[in-house]
Amino acid sequence: MKIECIKDKLRNAVTQAERLTGKNLSLPILASILIEAKGSKLHIRATNLDLGIELELPVKVEEEGKVAISGSLLNNVLSLLDGDDKIKLETVNDNIVISTKKSSTLVKCFPADDFPTIPRVTDGSEFTITSQKLVLGLRSVWYAASLSDMKPEISSVHVYSEGGEFIFVATDSFRLAEKHIEKKGEGGDDLSIIIPYRNAVELIRIFEGITDHVTVLYTKNQVSFVSEVYGLHITSRLTAGVFPNYRQIVPKEKKTEACIMKKDLLSALKMATLFTDKFNVIAMKIMPVERLCEVTAKNGDVGESVSQLDATLEGDDLQANFNAKYILDSFQSIKEDSIVITGSGPSKPLVIRGIGDNTFLYLVMPINR
Repeated sequence: MKIECIKDKLRNAVTQAERLTGKNLSLPILASILIEAKGSKLHIRATNLDLGIELELPVKVEEEGKVAISGSLLNNVLSLLDGDDKIKLETVNDNIVISTKKSSTLVKCFPADDFPTIPRVTDGSEFTITSQKLVLGLRSVWYAASLSDMKPEISSVHVYSEGGEFIFVATDSFRLAEKHIEKKGEGGDDLSIIIPYRNAVELIRIFEGITDHVTVLYTKNQVSFVSEVYGLHITSRLTAGVFPNYRQIVPKEKKTEACIMKKDLLSALKMATLFTDKFNVIAMKIMPVERLCEVTAKNGDVGESVSQLDATLEGDDLQANFNAKYILDSFQSIKEDSIVITGSGPSKPLVIRGIGDNTFLYLVMPINR
């Protein structure tokens, strides 16, 4: 292999790919990335067997070939090269030499044939979505997924289509986030996939800097995301199983409602978390008759905090304990200045929305203590 390419473009691609490499004692080749010069392009591939990425770069190819090389080492070498915009990569005795006008670095390589094949979904269903909407859907809910691998189906983000919308939802059984994204174009009517939340986080990271339409191809077991403009192809394993029927826990009625400025509640919750216990428990009172909306926290070792909020209240009185962190997490998905909190009775989940935004729904279960 012998190529010449733009250093910064190569480094950006290697940085993207290197994040998917990792230590695997039984398969050490996974710490490597595969670079292959073919035609007029350089293909860069990396995988952790759960998620695979392939990037294409236009380069000047003098001799085709491929090598597997430590992703972290190559990334570090490229980050330390100063001066020239262009660099050359050439295989010498099964190793690779990275050279500029003033420097030359030889890096040991691994047999390219040991690198696993990254699958591509080619015969599944497909639809197209903008990268911004894909990121918005995933970013709005991923944090509500369970961090435990005990129940893989809730350690994931469920994405499905219904009524002309794509619906993204995640839950760890203590809280739930749901985001509706308008569906445009053909395809995706039978969409129902469960993406492992770690892969969802990587998809957000990769696509948040991209402005393009993404083609999504999916089967029962895998999903691929393709951006032709950016020469990007990502394939993720899908979680097997059935996502919980969460609609049955969404309250059908509201008995208590409070409209509050988001910044006021944010400030009160941040103050309260200074005095919560290890479970982040706060007490919330919504008392329409007394015109009282109050957040309190008490810790015998630290002290206590009481914050009363200006709010528009109506309905029945509501007093319950909640995990403050769970409520705070929802604010990253609410862009409106005001939020509405509704309750449907004791031991029922609290529903949080941005006022005027019906595309996002967040549920928090009360803590019984």
